[in-house]
Amino acid sequence: MNTDDKNLEDLINDFLSKVDYGTELLLKKFGTRNILRLWRSKQIERCGEITNGIQYELHGVGCAIHFPSESVDFDYGSDNRIDGFDVWRLYIYASDRPSEYKKYCDKKIVEEEFKEYISSGRIEKMSPSDNLYIRVNHALTAK
Repeated sequence: MNTDDKNLEDLINDFLSKVDYGTELLLKKFGTRNILRLWRSKQIERCGEITNGIQYELHGVGCAIHFPSESVDFDYGSDNRIDGFDVWRLYIYASDRPSEYKKYCDKKIVEEEFKEYISSGRIEKMSPSDNLYIRVNHALTAK
């Protein structure tokens, strides 16, 4: 797929796929996808290795997973959910992959299209008290 053909749906799907892959590695190593409790109870360090040069770095209510050639930074949502995203996280993810998501290295474009996705009902807030959004269904229809 040409990078000009990629849309916000592709970016969201790619972001969530990388979060899923990273948290699956956390599950294998620590027995849970959400390792915040382990850190807060001092069972693990704030930063460390997951496996084969893949590192984790915990912060606030989230985690950054650093793969050898890229990273993904996400927040854990309510009920330990990992399927949340926001403009900032998508923008940072795209900026880390400019050859794939050149268009979305402009935060204003991410913000504009994000608002369109909210208006069209393709995404919604994860919970009233959360700043994260989720896909309304897993088969988003690009417009």
